[in-house]
Amino acid sequence: MDFVLTLHSINRWIVVIVAVIAVIKLLIGWLRSSPYQAADRGLMAAYTGLLDLQLLLGLILLMGLGLKQFRVEHAVTMLAAIILAHLSRAWRDKEDKVKYRNNFLAILVGMMLIIAGVSVLPRGWF
Repeated sequence: MDFVLTLHSINRWIVVIVAVIAVIKLLIGWLRSSPYQAADRGLMAAYTGLLDLQLLLGLILLMGLGLKQFRVEHAVTMLAAIILAHLSRAWRDKEDKVKYRNNFLAILVGMMLIIAGVSVLPRGWF
């Protein structure tokens, strides 16, 4: 379980880095009314894929380490953030400005949920 926990911990920082890059890129695109590009889709796909990996690793840990209240609270909060990330597929046919705005807000709110979800863990972010 230590190996999976280490992967889960490392991946959270990768999620944060990709989220920060995506938020900046999406905000700039939204404010400039730029065309939604392949790089924007790629950032959303990377963010969503990394969260999906986090979910898989988290489920393995949850099964291996058992259910405790803080783990369940963490899992439910993270699941909400993952659902938000997957909403980007619902906006794929919208106009570019709407895609930028909605994806920006989804990541921003998702990161707030992630910050709250990690904070309920005994060791929190560190």
